[in-house]
Amino acid sequence: MIYIKSEKEILAIEACNKIVAETLKFIEKFVEPGVDTETINKEAENYILSKNAKPAFKGLYGFPKTACISVNDEVVHGIPGKRKLISGDIVGVDIGVELNGYFGDAAYTYPVGSVSPEVARLCKITEESLYLGIEQCIPGKKVGDISSAIQTHVEKYGFSVVRDLVGHGVGIKPHEDPQIPNFGEKNKGPRLKAGMV
Repeated sequence: MIYIKSEKEILAIEACNKIVAETLKFIEKFVEPGVDTETINKEAENYILSKNAKPAFKGLYGFPKTACISVNDEVVHGIPGKRKLISGDIVGVDIGVELNGYFGDAAYTYPVGSVSPEVARLCKITEESLYLGIEQCIPGKKVGDISSAIQTHVEKYGFSVVRDLVGHGVGIKPHEDPQIPNFGEKNKGPRLKAGMV
């Protein structure tokens, strides 16, 4: 079910996502060679709690930590632990926040130290594809327009997209419809409407 949110709900969800964005910015200084992923997790949790919010992922579907931290070839949902980062790694950190009964969720990929030109290129193309997908988020468009924009850009540069995991709606619940794959055809899937988050 796709929830259409009111302006009041959107403002509450925006407040959650502001904390998510601030948390992702705050932990950037800890993403350094020699730092273990549990340290990053603890710093993220402390920051979220300092904002009178709750870590949305901790305990969700049995997940034991605040942040999903994935290194290199790990796509998502990595469990933080004793693994130490080394220069050349890339680290995906996925953060969820609950505030006043609403949810926010976002992820960011950080380079650790000096990364290879190919890894830097991967990060650049991936970020560009995100913004091309966001440009398609207009009432009247369809989910496939978002998916196609992402896939087309990524494949144009010789990379491929993950097909087993998807983006998703958020706000009333931590994971909502519609699912947003990173691949698809234009003008297919649910139509986007004002109030979808």
